Amino acid sequence: MAINAFGIDLGTNNIKIYSKNDDSIMVQKNMIAIENKNILFAYGDSAFEMYEKAPSNIQISYPLSNGVIADIKNMETLIKYFIADLQKGNTKPADFLIAVPTDVTEVEKRAFYDLIRDANVKAKKIMVVEMAVADGLGMDIDVKNSQGVLMVNVGYETTEISILSLGGIVLSRLIKVGGAKFDEAIKNAVRKEFSLIIGGKTAEAVKIAINELEAENSGAIVYGRDIVTGLPVEREIPTKLVVDSLQEHFNTIVDNVKVILERTPPELAADIYRHGVYLSGGASQTAHLAECIAQGTKLRVNLSENPVTSVAVGLSKIIREDNYKSVAYAIEGMSK
Repeated sequence: MAINAFGIDLGTNNIKIYSKNDDSIMVQKNMIAIENKNILFAYGDSAFEMYEKAPSNIQISYPLSNGVIADIKNMETLIKYFIADLQKGNTKPADFLIAVPTDVTEVEKRAFYDLIRDANVKAKKIMVVEMAVADGLGMDIDVKNSQGVLMVNVGYETTEISILSLGGIVLSRLIKVGGAKFDEAIKNAVRKEFSLIIGGKTAEAVKIAINELEAENSGAIVYGRDIVTGLPVEREIPTKLVVDSLQEHFNTIVDNVKVILERTPPELAADIYRHGVYLSGGASQTAHLAECIAQGTKLRVNLSENPVTSVAVGLSKIIREDNYKSVAYAIEGMSK
């Protein structure tokens, strides 16, 4: 690939961009704030800071929904600004490699290609790679050999379960369960048990802090609005309530992993039994999820060291190492 090359992992919650130029991975919230319907007010982490706090004339949104592009115009704007930031405002021609989910329609895959082409980032060459393949590479798995690999990527709105072999996808399943559903479950449990309305950011902070709170044997302090009085209050939420509220969604993920395993050819199933499940994605860090998958499947669970950036790390390997170039493919010939 060219000296100037970027690897893009478009997550619903976070966008990860690998820059070959300085061998770095940028992670920012995949959010945009638009003022009066057409003026860019903020993007990335700074837009997230305003989320759930902005006045009505500022619309803050995620351009991605369930792993696919829902708002292409705003997503193009974000890509343009993030790439300009990485190139210090001086946009030069570059090659682009973008990770796409497997279990989506051809039209949705095409949208990822069109996004880069139309974002005014001087794209010379645009290649795509299956997200699960990049994820495997990011976890130091040699995806090009003939062993079967079970990847489970738990994202913000979706979980992608894939069986890899010989650099391709044998089976794949995309389910609409992820970090956002976990946050919603926590909000609902707190509302039901304490008559307290908390925001999405608060629920996410509680979810992230569970391990720490359990170690300290203390509850989570949250601030919200009392349903009865309508006044802001502080409450201590027991961690057991939070953990129990997530169990249903954990079970959904485990059940879908089992469905994929039931359809896996026997030889690949033998490899998976030996190596276990490879777990990545931002929401994979949620407390007790890994042990729930291990108990439900009776397989060892290998947790990614960098769950948020493992796909971007995989893209960086494809860009840098000739051995892995063949897993990326062009999409120009795809029918619109």
